Amino acid sequence: MSVAPAYNEDKGGSAGPGEPEYGHDPASGGIFSSDYKRHDDLKEMLDSNKDSLKLEAMKRIVAMIARGKNASDLFPAVVKNVACKNIEVKKLVYVYLVRYAEEQQDLALLSISTFQRGLKDPNQLIRASALRVLSSIRVPIIVPIMMLAIKEAASDMSPYVRKTAAHAIPKLYSLDSDQKDQLIEVIEKLLADKTTLVAGSVVMAFEEVCPERIDLIHKNYRKLCNLLIDVEEWGQVVIISMLTRYARTQFLSPTQNESLLEENPEKAFYGSEEDEAKGAGSEETATAALPARKPYVMDPDHRLLLRNTKPLLQSRSAAVVMAVAQLYFHLAPKAEVGVIAKALVRLLRSHSEVQYVVLQNVATMSIKRRGMFEPYLKSFYIRSTDPTQIKILKLEVLTNLANETNIPTVLREFQTYIRSMDKDFVAATIQAIGRCATNIGRVRDTCLNGLVQLLSNRDELVVAESVVVIKKLLQMQPAQHGEIIKHLAKLTDNIQVPMARASILWLIGEYCEHVPKIAPDVLRKMAKSFTAEEDIVKLQVINLAAKLYLTNSKQTKLLTQYVLSLAKYDQNYDIRDRARFTRQLIVPSEQGGALSRHAKKLFLAPKPAPVLESSFKDRDHFQLGSLSHLLNAKATGYQELPDWPEEAPDPSVRNVEVPEWTKSSNREKRKEKEKPFYSDSEGESGPTESADSDPESESEPDSKSSSESGSGESSSESDNEDQDEDEEKGRSSESEQSEEEGEKSKRKKRPPSSKSAPAAKEVSLLDLEDFTPPSAQPVSPPTVVSSSLAADLEGLTLTDSPLVPSLLSPVSGVGRQELLHRVAGEGLAVDYTFSRQPFSGDPHMVSLLIHFSNSSDTPIKGLHVGTPKLPAGISIQEFPEIESLAPGESATAVMGINFCDSTQAANFQLCTQVRQFYVSIQPPVGELMAPVFMSENEFKKEQGKLTGMNEITEKLTLPDSCRSDHTVVQKVTATANLGRVPCGTSDEYRFAGRTLTSGSLVLLTLDARPPGPAQLTVNSEKMVIGTMLVKDVVQALTQ
Repeated sequence: MSVAPAYNEDKGGSAGPGEPEYGHDPASGGIFSSDYKRHDDLKEMLDSNKDSLKLEAMKRIVAMIARGKNASDLFPAVVKNVACKNIEVKKLVYVYLVRYAEEQQDLALLSISTFQRGLKDPNQLIRASALRVLSSIRVPIIVPIMMLAIKEAASDMSPYVRKTAAHAIPKLYSLDSDQKDQLIEVIEKLLADKTTLVAGSVVMAFEEVCPERIDLIHKNYRKLCNLLIDVEEWGQVVIISMLTRYARTQFLSPTQNESLLEENPEKAFYGSEEDEAKGAGSEETATAALPARKPYVMDPDHRLLLRNTKPLLQSRSAAVVMAVAQLYFHLAPKAEVGVIAKALVRLLRSHSEVQYVVLQNVATMSIKRRGMFEPYLKSFYIRSTDPTQIKILKLEVLTNLANETNIPTVLREFQTYIRSMDKDFVAATIQAIGRCATNIGRVRDTCLNGLVQLLSNRDELVVAESVVVIKKLLQMQPAQHGEIIKHLAKLTDNIQVPMARASILWLIGEYCEHVPKIAPDVLRKMAKSFTAEEDIVKLQVINLAAKLYLTNSKQTKLLTQYVLSLAKYDQNYDIRDRARFTRQLIVPSEQGGALSRHAKKLFLAPKPAPVLESSFKDRDHFQLGSLSHLLNAKATGYQELPDWPEEAPDPSVRNVEVPEWTKSSNREKRKEKEKPFYSDSEGESGPTESADSDPESESEPDSKSSSESGSGESSSESDNEDQDEDEEKGRSSESEQSEEEGEKSKRKKRPPSSKSAPAAKEVSLLDLEDFTPPSAQPVSPPTVVSSSLAADLEGLTLTDSPLVPSLLSPVSGVGRQELLHRVAGEGLAVDYTFSRQPFSGDPHMVSLLIHFSNSSDTPIKGLHVGTPKLPAGISIQEFPEIESLAPGESATAVMGINFCDSTQAANFQLCTQVRQFYVSIQPPVGELMAPVFMSENEFKKEQGKLTGMNEITEKLTLPDSCRSDHTVVQKVTATANLGRVPCGTSDEYRFAGRTLTSGSLVLLTLDARPPGPAQLTVNSEKMVIGTMLVKDVVQALTQ
C-alpha cells in the first residue's frame, strides 16, 4: 500500500474514502464514469490552488471534447479559471469556452468582464481567444460590446488578432444584421491589411456580409492578387472564388473577343481598301480607324489574376487546384484554359472522394472544351477497383471525349467494360455506346452491330439495356434495319425485363410496315400473356394493337378487340382509361367524334429521333467547384456567377494612389527614354503600306529597351518604397513588357516592310538593334522550285530504301485542288496536291506540294504561314518563307501536315507582308496512309487478327468499264495510297497500307469473282477510317 500514497502525494491529494483517485490515462474509463459523482475529481482539480492540477484537468477535459464526450456540466468549474494567471491553463479554458459558450450563455455572461479584460492581455493568443469566446456568446444584449471588441481588434498590432476579428464579423452579422453598416467599415479597414494571415479571413467575412459591395475590392484587387500565393490554403480558395466573380463584372469576355477577332481581318482589309481609294489625303482617317481594327488586348489586371493563380495549380491542396481550375475555365481565353487539364488529372490519383468531385467538374468541362482533356484520355480509363460512382463518371468523361480520331480506342475499352460484374456499370456502358453512335454518325452501324451481338448475352440485364439503346438508335434510320427489328421480335419470348419488352413492342408497332408478317404474331403472343404483364408492357400492347388495327385490320381486328376487352377490366386505372380512349378513337361508331377520322395521324405520326445528351450538359451555369454544381441544384448561400459586361468598366478604379514625387520621376524618366526614339522614327518612316500592319511595329526595339530599363529602376527602388507603390510600378512595367513582347512576336513573324527609294538610302542607328546573333542551326534556303522543274521532279523520291514494284502508286491520287482563288488572293493563286512522297521533316506527316502563282502587276513579298489555330493532335511543318514572287511567276513549296489519322481540316493563314488569308486543307481519307509490301500469307494472317468491329464489308455492282485488272487497280490506288499485295486468285484484289500517324494496318480486299455482286472488305483498327475508305472506294469503282 506504500505505492498509492506516494503517487497521490505527488498529485496533492490522498486516496482516502470519498476522495478522488486519479488514473494514468487522461481518457480512461474511470474519469468518464456515468454515476452521480461524474467528473467530481476534475472539479476538485479545477478548484485546486495548484496550476499543475488545473492544467492536467483542462488537458483531460479537452481530450473528452476531442473524443466527442459531453463536458458541458463542467462549465461552472471551468469558467471560474478564466482569470487564472497561468497562460497554458488560460489557453485551454478559452478553448473549452469557445465550444460551450453558446450552450451555457447565462454562465458565460457572468464572466464577460473577464473576457473584456482578456482583450487587453499582453499575450496575442489570449486576446484572440477572448474575442473568439465573446463572439461565441450569441446573446443580443452584448452586441454593442462585441462590436466595440471587433473594432479594437481590427486595429490590433498582432495579425493573428486581426484575423480573429475578421472571423468574428460573420458571427455578429448573423446575430444582428442591423450592424451591417458598421461591420462594412471594419471589413473595408481589414481589406487594406497587407498581411497574408488576414487576407483570407477578411475576404470570407466580405463574402458573408456584403458580397454585393464590389467597390470595396477595387483598391485592394492588385494587392490580393499579389498576396494570393502566400495565403494559407483555406484563404486561397475563398479569395479565388471571390476574384472569379469580381473579374466577371469588371473585364470583357476573352472568348467573345476571340470570335470577333477571327472575323476582324477581312473587315479590316476591305475597310483599308476604301480608305486608300479616297486618296492620299486620307491618312488621318486611316489612323483614326486603326483603334477599331486593333485586336483585343486583355486588361492588365485580368492578366495579373491569371498569371498569379497559375502557380497554384501545383498546390498540394485539391481544393486550391480545383478553385484555380474553375477560375481559368470561367475567365481565361480558350487558348490558355488547357493548362488546368494536367493539374486536374493529377488529382485523379487522390482519394475517391476527391476523385468524385474532380470528375464531376471534368465531365462538365469536357462538354465545351473537349480538346483540353483529349491528350489525357488514358487517365480516365476505368480500374476494376474504382467505386461504381467513379466508374460512371469516368465513363461520362470518356463519352464526352470520343471523336472520330479516338473512337476505335474508346469502343475497344467499352467492349471490355461490358464483361464487368458491376451491373449498374455495364448498363451505363451500353448507354455510353449508344451516345457515341448518336454523336459520331460514321460508327453508328458498327455500334449497332455490336449491340445486336449483345442480345445473345447470357445476362438478362445486359440484353435489356441493349434493347433500350437499340430502340433509340433505330429511330434514326428505321428503314435500313428491318432485319434487326425482326431479330428483336424473336426476343419477346425470352426477355422478361419490362422496359426491354416495352421497347421491343414500341419498335414493332412504330415500324410495323417493315415487319408486316411478324407484327400480328407478336400481338397474338402478347394477348395470351396480357394479364401477367407489367403495366408498362400492357400500355405498349394496347398501342401495338391500335397501330396494327389501323394498318392491317383484316388480320388483327379480333385480336385488338380481345386486348381492349382485357384492358377494360384491368386493375390499373391508367390501363383502363387508355383502353376506353383507344377503342373510341380507332373503332368507328355512329356516335364517333371528329377525332376518329384522324386516328392514323394521331397514332402513326412521325416521331423525332431521341437526342442522347450528357446529364452534365446544363450544369455549367453553376460555378464549377461549388456545392450547387455538385448537386445540380441551387444550394443555400450560393451566389450566381455574373455575366460578362458588354463594355468594360473603368479600369482606373483599381489604381492605388502613389505619392506625386514618385509619379513625376517615373514619367520624366520614361519621356527621356522615348524622346530620341520618336524623333528618329518620325523623320524616317514614310506612309504605312497597309492598314493591317501595326503602326507601332517600328517603335518596338527602343520601347522594349525602355521598358526593360524602367523595370530595372522600379526593382532597384523597391526596397525603399511602400508596398502599394511596388505593386503599382511592378504591374505597369510588367504590362508594358507583355505588350512589347507581343509586338516583338508579331514582328518576328512579319517580314520587314519594303521602304521607298529615298528612305532606303538613310541609315538609322535604331536599325542596328534588329541585328541578332546567328542561331546555332543554319537556316535552309527557301524550297522554291520552278513549275517546269517541278513537273520533271514530281515522280522522284529522295529515300534510301529501294522501291518495291508492288508499291508503285500514282504520283497524286487527287489532282490539283484550289487553296486560294486569285480574286480572293488579290492576284495570288494557290493550289495544292498530295505528293504521296515521304515528308523529309517527319515521316508521320502528309507531304503536300503548294503551287503559288502571281497574276497581279506587283511583286508579292514575304509569303509564309501564319500562326495556325489547329485542333488537338494536328500539327504543321511550314514551308520556308518565299521572299518575293514576281508578276507572272510561279513557285512550288513543300509543307507537311500531321492530320493525326483524321479527316479534320487544318486551318491556317497564308501571310504576305501586307495581307493574311485564311485557308483550309481537308484530306481525303485515302491520303492519310502509306503503302506497305507484304506477302499473301502475311496479308491473310493480319486480316485474321482484324475481325468483328474492325471489319467493314460492302457489296457493290461493278460496271462493265471496271472489269479489267488495270482499271480496278488504278481506281483503288487513285482513291487510297495503298500498295497492291500479290494474289493467286483471279478477280480478287488485295491492297495494304498503314496510317501515317499511328501506323495502324489498313487491309482492303475486293472480291469481284462472278456470279453475283462484288464484295469490298476493309480491315483496320481505325474503324472510322475503314468506314470512310469503304465509301470512297465504292464511289470510285461504281462511277
